Amino acid sequence: MDLIVRAIATVLGIVLNAYFWIVIISALLSWVNPDPYNPIVRFLRGVTEPVFYKVRSWIPFAVVGGFDLSPIVVLLAIKACEIVVVGNLMRLAFSLAGGPTM
Repeated sequence: MDLIVRAIATVLGIVLNAYFWIVIISALLSWVNPDPYNPIVRFLRGVTEPVFYKVRSWIPFAVVGGFDLSPIVVLLAIKACEIVVVGNLMRLAFSLAGGPTM
């Protein structure tokens, strides 16, 4: 059972890390205003804009002086999930294996 929990934690960590970089790339692309018909740009916007929209609707100060803070909020949330959820899943996996706790 410990290997299953460790595998879930590892996959979740990889997915969160990949989305972290997708958010960074999407935020950087918003500064240069790329071609909106480019398939890569469309993919990045399609994956990140729904999350950014939710953050903007939940936090009234997400756009300050024309500067969008929603990518920063999303990045902080991703890192918090990575630390809390993945860390606790790894700790659970080690405790199920009978190993030392962190």
